[in-house]
Amino acid sequence: MSAAADLNIDHVANLARLALTTDERAQFARQLGDVLASIEQLKKVDVSGVEPTAHATPIFNVWADDVPQPGLSAEAALSNAPAQRDHMVVVPKVVE
Repeated sequence: MSAAADLNIDHVANLARLALTTDERAQFARQLGDVLASIEQLKKVDVSGVEPTAHATPIFNVWADDVPQPGLSAEAALSNAPAQRDHMVVVPKVVE
């Protein structure tokens, strides 16, 4: 398909902060024209009886109630730590 006549590829490239060669301008103008032509075809589809949705299937909240529960003790939390000191996990220094 050919590029749209009113499509200003230089303006689009400027908005996207792209420096395009002449060949790239022609290629991207053609590709963007194809995308816009596809959108025009989608505009012709009758969707008057279709309810707007965000997902193809209904989505329900599957989270459990937020009820406080007792956590791990310090000893249990540190039981698998390779090294510990003063009730904290000791890790290698990563910042000088």
